Amino acid sequence: MIATHDHERMTEGSIGGKMIRFAVPLFIGNLFQQLYNTADALIVGNMLGNDALAAVSATGTLVFLLISFFGGVSAGAGVVISRYFGARDPEKMQRAIHTDLAFDLASGLFLTVVGTTLTPFILRLMGTPEDVMDRAVLYVRVYFAGSLGLTLYNSCRGIMQAVGDSKHPLQYLIISSVTNVILDIVFIAVFRLDVDGAAYATILSQFLSVFLCLNRLMRSDEEYRVHLKKIGFDWEMLKLIISYGLPSGLQNSVIAIANVVVQSNINAFGKMAVSGCGAYSKIEGFAFLPITSFTIALTTFVGQNLGAKEYERARKGARFGIFCAILLAELIGVLMYITAPWLIGAFTQEPEAIAFGVDKCRICSLFFCLLAASHSLSAVLRGAGRAVIPMIAMLSFWCVVRVLFLQITVPIFQTIAVVNWVYPLTWSLSTLFLTIYYFRADWVHSFEKRG
Repeated sequence: MIATHDHERMTEGSIGGKMIRFAVPLFIGNLFQQLYNTADALIVGNMLGNDALAAVSATGTLVFLLISFFGGVSAGAGVVISRYFGARDPEKMQRAIHTDLAFDLASGLFLTVVGTTLTPFILRLMGTPEDVMDRAVLYVRVYFAGSLGLTLYNSCRGIMQAVGDSKHPLQYLIISSVTNVILDIVFIAVFRLDVDGAAYATILSQFLSVFLCLNRLMRSDEEYRVHLKKIGFDWEMLKLIISYGLPSGLQNSVIAIANVVVQSNINAFGKMAVSGCGAYSKIEGFAFLPITSFTIALTTFVGQNLGAKEYERARKGARFGIFCAILLAELIGVLMYITAPWLIGAFTQEPEAIAFGVDKCRICSLFFCLLAASHSLSAVLRGAGRAVIPMIAMLSFWCVVRVLFLQITVPIFQTIAVVNWVYPLTWSLSTLFLTIYYFRADWVHSFEKRG
């Protein structure tokens, strides 16, 4: 057992200092994660060719569709844990932690069965080009065979982050990322595996992360220590976690379905469009780094401070985190706009594929400030237990409006540009809705109102 005080109580000290100290390790960790996701695509695209890159790119929305629901529900556990950590209620926090682990264990097993079984059906439903179908099915089936590693890692990382520890998840993610890249090269270049080599590398590195995180949590002498024998469902706590997490889970999965519709429209323009837009999506992940870092920090900060009844501190922290996320995301967006041809060209040498990727990048990148605003406002409201409001915004604009826009405009204009413009349009609408709610609603007293 180790004595450690690596958690961060967000309820005291400098607001900006606390949030930045928490967000920076998240940023670096997300950077490493994005680098190894990008390394997957670079290695696949350069060692196995454009068809293999298209096969892997075509699976991204399917993977997100199947994991996002459970990831969203599990995020509700982070709100509950941070709330009880801020309120200094270790008994309830312990119940929340072990219920969360039980839920993610069950969801990982469920994803393994469903993901490997339904993959061909869903990929065909998405209109995945037939010349990359076999490789796409192979990649996704291997990926979902390791679902347990993904869900348990998200659970352990969420527990650490809820109590303000973003340093250890960073360390474990760096180890996992380096392992992933090494295994990519070994499986593809040495053992001559196909796209399944990239999938094997990913799931093995995820299980390494789970081992490191669980080992840390089980050896800690803090109030959030994990005990294997305690892992199980506390039904009262599960109900609370689901009440906070279900809106996020539904939001994630329905948006993912909408993104499947978007991907289907991209697929209709052929494999060059699929690989070019797939390369862009890898680069776009870098714009999400400050957004993801500050959204997690915002949810933890707001949850802990509202749990401790520090209302004005929660408001000040929310304003600071939202500003930082918007500023950093827009700076990255401008940089991507300028360097788009070189960035896309790193993934594929096909001029047509590069053109598709550059076009999408230059339409979307200057609007990353709106994407950051929507996610940051949503994070504040989720930290306050108001996850239903972001769900309404995202389902209305990122799902219904997005799908209707494509159904109407694509047959008329028959150009991929209208597919690309659907993103800035829906980011604008969701940001407007959430901004109005943020300023008009009494979100700081949410926990008291719900009991």
